[in-house]
Amino acid sequence: MPESPNYRIIVIGASAGGFEAIQNMVAALPPDLPASIFIVWHMSPDIKGVLPHVLNKYETLPAANAYDGEEIRQGRIYVAPPDYHLLLEDGKIRVTRGPKENRFRPAVDPLFRSAAYAYGPRVIGIILSGALDDGTSGLWMVKHRGGTAIVQEPSDAPVSSMPESALRQVDVDYTVPVAAMPALLERLCFESKPKQVNIEFNMEEQKQIKEEIRIAKGENLEPAEVLQLGELTPFACPECHGVLMALRDGERKRYRCHTGHAYSSDALLSSVTEAIDDNLWNAIRGIEESMMLLNHMGDHYAEMNQTAVAAKYFQKAQEAEGRLKVLKDMVITHEQLSKGKIE
Repeated sequence: MPESPNYRIIVIGASAGGFEAIQNMVAALPPDLPASIFIVWHMSPDIKGVLPHVLNKYETLPAANAYDGEEIRQGRIYVAPPDYHLLLEDGKIRVTRGPKENRFRPAVDPLFRSAAYAYGPRVIGIILSGALDDGTSGLWMVKHRGGTAIVQEPSDAPVSSMPESALRQVDVDYTVPVAAMPALLERLCFESKPKQVNIEFNMEEQKQIKEEIRIAKGENLEPAEVLQLGELTPFACPECHGVLMALRDGERKRYRCHTGHAYSSDALLSSVTEAIDDNLWNAIRGIEESMMLLNHMGDHYAEMNQTAVAAKYFQKAQEAEGRLKVLKDMVITHEQLSKGKIE
């Protein structure tokens, strides 16, 4: 890896609405930018990773889906492949299938967290358009370890939740529209050196970030090791139903279970209320099936001229129908919540 004092590690996180933002940014970058760029864009695990092909049409910096163990080179764009986390080590890329974070793989936070740990003040973290708040924790870590934090101006983002969350919880250095980002990156990479910071990290914080990076790599950690990272809570992981621990980034609280799934407060709230909706529909299905069975059995006993018994089955079916109406009313009024909807 080049030893230029200006050499930068640029990490970019985006979700809904971010595809166009990434294209517009890369299209205007100089081909001799003294940086390596790493991109996580939320996508379905079932689709082909087309982003590098699209970016290469602009003929600025060559882009490709990253592969595990690849050496980091200046002037390249590395994209997280579908269904894989993208992580950085000193001079090397890791592409892994560790547990999902904020319900995503790839997720923004593991990339930012690993970059901040490995490269500190050299890192420039950028949050673009997207829903909920993946990337806020990672951007906080970038800033905490001396890097530079950039956020897309929320009014410029098709989906503003990710930029707004970062602005609320991170001491951001620059808030600009996408059109202004290439010039800003050019100035940061060519004209200014990474910050000279003297930060002493306590052993507990160092251990936490190292263990979280290991989790994202998919390494086998003992559950007891993971449980020591935070404070036990009464909440269950929406994905595996393991006990969640509360972890802190400064004043910000987030959650991780002993199998490795991680959530911001907002992502956890959204997941829990989404699960409520699923459970209500399952209950509706169960009651409808019981109604059909009760009526079927009532018809059976009526055909056998056992009218008293048949009447009891029909009565139970009517009682179930009443409960069904209550549940359907609950489904109609239930809302999948997130901080953006509450505020």
